[in-house]
Amino acid sequence: MRTFASFIVYPLTLSLALSLFLAPMVAADAVAADIKIGYINTQRVFQDSQIAKNVKRKLEPEFSKQEQEIQKSVKQARDLQSLLEKESLTLSEAERSKRERELATLSRDIQRSQREFREDLNRRQNDEFATVHDRARKVIRDIAEKERFDLIVESAVFASPRIDITDRVLKALER
Repeated sequence: MRTFASFIVYPLTLSLALSLFLAPMVAADAVAADIKIGYINTQRVFQDSQIAKNVKRKLEPEFSKQEQEIQKSVKQARDLQSLLEKESLTLSEAERSKRERELATLSRDIQRSQREFREDLNRRQNDEFATVHDRARKVIRDIAEKERFDLIVESAVFASPRIDITDRVLKALER
């Protein structure tokens, strides 16, 4: 049998329990409203910033000669392949075999040269873009401190243009 006091205490206990359960959710909403988040598109920084364009211009002459040599070898291989196809019926077996080995050697050399070229280029790009990355990070930190951001992310599945600070970073990098 329930007493009169139990009719009063039970609803109070239930409302107290509900308020204790719901309070963190309400507080979390209030805290979330005060958080300032920004997004930076690093790909745009590495493509569109003047400093990144300068890095690309700096690397072009350094690697253009090597690239031209590779293109020259590719043309030589195409010409040899074409010659082999045209004259395969008129060449002796020994001569055709010699030219096929020559073409295979040239093709291997081209592949090796292309691989070494890509590795060298990637290494130099990584070295040069490390300075761009460092400067961009400094600019992002400065913006975050001045504008009182709580979080700035570089990668997102979706980022609203409202929180995208990429243009501000690009402008700050230009200074």
